Amino acid sequence: QVQVVESGGGLVRPGGSLRLSCVASGRVFSGNVMGWYRQAPGKERELVADINSGGSTNYADSVKGRFTISRDNAKNTVYLQMNSLEPEDTAVYYCNIRYGLSVLAWGQGTQVTVSS
Repeated sequence: QVQVVESGGGLVRPGGSLRLSCVASGRVFSGNVMGWYRQAPGKERELVADINSGGSTNYADSVKGRFTISRDNAKNTVYLQMNSLEPEDTAVYYCNIRYGLSVLAWGQGTQVTVSS
């Protein structure tokens, strides 16, 4: 069984920064992909960014140049550094871990609110 737990959400003003963390535990094997998704009220969940164990990354167009995903394989942890935050980034942010197309676990989500 694999579990992931997110942390680091909160309230921030437009233009501010936040760093999210996600730790995976349990039967975590190499070769996985860890990713961040978000879901705003009334909208579908969407991919924000993901990263494989080799460090290759993938970003949504809306966050390119503002968000950076990284990981520490030794700690089974993935981070999302979010800079230049905009009100449109307000959402619940979820972490997941997958092998290929098989998602093993989702986190409970962490709220990010960007507001003045």
